[in-house]
Amino acid sequence: MIEVRKLKLEKNRRMIITSDIHANLPLFQQLLEKVNYTTEDYLFINGDLCEKGPDSLSTVAFARKLSAESDRVFITKGNCDVVHDYVFNHVEGIKNYMQQRKNSILNEMLDRQGKTLDEFATLQELGAFYRIHFGNVLDWLDSLPIAYETEDFIIIHAGVEDIPNWRETSREFALYAQAFYEKGHQADKTVIVGHWPVVNYRAKTVSSNCPIIDREKRVIALDGGNQIKRDGQLNALIIDGQDITYTYVDELIEKVIVRSHVDETGRVGTVTYPNYELRILQKEDYFTLCENVNLGIEQWIKNEFIHEGNCKNDLSTTFLSVEKGETVSVADDRNEGYTLVKSSIGEVGWIPKDCLL
Repeated sequence: MIEVRKLKLEKNRRMIITSDIHANLPLFQQLLEKVNYTTEDYLFINGDLCEKGPDSLSTVAFARKLSAESDRVFITKGNCDVVHDYVFNHVEGIKNYMQQRKNSILNEMLDRQGKTLDEFATLQELGAFYRIHFGNVLDWLDSLPIAYETEDFIIIHAGVEDIPNWRETSREFALYAQAFYEKGHQADKTVIVGHWPVVNYRAKTVSSNCPIIDREKRVIALDGGNQIKRDGQLNALIIDGQDITYTYVDELIEKVIVRSHVDETGRVGTVTYPNYELRILQKEDYFTLCENVNLGIEQWIKNEFIHEGNCKNDLSTTFLSVEKGETVSVADDRNEGYTLVKSSIGEVGWIPKDCLL
């Protein structure tokens, strides 16, 4: 049974919920500024303060400071916040992870003390180092609960199992479950999750990293792909009484459209993990019609992203219309003929290059 902390919240205060900050402290601070966060608000961080981004330790320190300054700040564990478990459980594969992923709290801790992984003969020695020099950080991360439960919501990083008593969800599922939105649950409250980027659910619809709010399924999915997707973003859910809205920040550069364009193709969709295998159907100058083998659907793939029968990484297959004077954010302008942009409402798709300066 997972650790669930029950909360009784005051009805007249906003709830601000974010997740998957992934060690990007400046973006998190930008998000707090955008939502006008104050200590009068309830602030929930739904896991994954750490990993993938450049500064896990400073992000954790800032979150601890926020928590110390207000008893209305609540933070849950994410799978990336307990990566140190692999060291203390003597899982040898963590060495390869550290060697391949420089942006890890484990490597940051070594760097802070002028150490390298090669200096430790065993994981026992490495664990002892972490415990001596960063024990307070690890203890704080370990002290975070798996879930919070309010009158209306369950806030948990990856999801709850589809069982009569959701509190009997395993720790593994709560932290690591993939594609929770597609699984369903039996809880009598709306479950708010991060962990699985929402764009992964949009293979057949307009590509977007904005939250999914599904009142019928009683699921809200928040992970905007920050630090994972090229066009990713850090989302914030804002609950104010009965109103549920959202906003986001990202690191893309804004530009103004100089020529209007009306898309007449109606092409929508996204290629996302793990559905990269393609079968070529029809090649054109800039895009190729492909069958996504795993999904059995047709998608128009930008030619530069096709390699040996696969899409090289996650990619929008959506085409957008834009109007002169409109502001968009540029996600990828390295390709021939078309530029990948994000609209003001968070839709991600392709427009002709000459729509921009």
